[in-house]
Amino acid sequence: MTGASRGLGREIARAAVDAGDTVMATARSADAVRNALEGGHDRLHTLALDITDADAAHAVAAETVARLGAIDVLVNNAGYAELGFFETIADAAVRRQFEVNLFGTMNVARAVVPYMRQRRSGLIVTISSVSGLVSNAGGAVYSASKFAVEGWMEGFSQELAPLGVRSLLVEPGMLRTDFMDQTSARFGTIDIPDYAEAVAQYRAFVDGANGNQPGDPQRLAARIVALASQEDVPARLVFGDDARQRAGAKLDQLRVEVAAE
Repeated sequence: MTGASRGLGREIARAAVDAGDTVMATARSADAVRNALEGGHDRLHTLALDITDADAAHAVAAETVARLGAIDVLVNNAGYAELGFFETIADAAVRRQFEVNLFGTMNVARAVVPYMRQRRSGLIVTISSVSGLVSNAGGAVYSASKFAVEGWMEGFSQELAPLGVRSLLVEPGMLRTDFMDQTSARFGTIDIPDYAEAVAQYRAFVDGANGNQPGDPQRLAARIVALASQEDVPARLVFGDDARQRAGAKLDQLRVEVAAE
């Protein structure tokens, strides 16, 4: 599991250990994971991993197999949100968003999947977002990275299915985690007067939503752990009333547009 030191990743790790699973929890700091998960359960193992380092991902995968014997489930969770209007976000920040959310996630999959293919068994749980299905003003860059994750995993899962490796894309709405505060989310730094009022309104929305999100991360974590133990896993899990509303509206819009001549 990646990104296990806080937020949804921490809750999934806790739920998995509580369910009797053995977990290799990773984050950029192994100490942060141990502190977040309150220490030393004998079924909880921790390693440091920066997912943007492909060599490190391969080393962690190899050490996990050496310690635990196999990897049955990969939870590709690590990521962050680059928020703000597109033109206010510097090119380097856009590229960093993709480096973490897409290429980092790919690094971990490349490291783990060969062990799953060898055993003809495994499940890849990829934490996406409803923003990987629907974009909005202020979320264009973050959504772009998650749209890319969705497209990659939709195709990759079809390549893996004949080899016994399954896939679950998780698409939550807004969860009550620290994902939208300054420890995780980042905002554009370029001032453009044409966007000033809209950006101020968007920042006020984010500040007001932080800590008041409708989704329960513990409930989602329990759902993911339960699905991971099942033989038949859905391709997607859209979680939360807000996510289902947004995804449903997008589907309705697409049906109208596809039907139009």
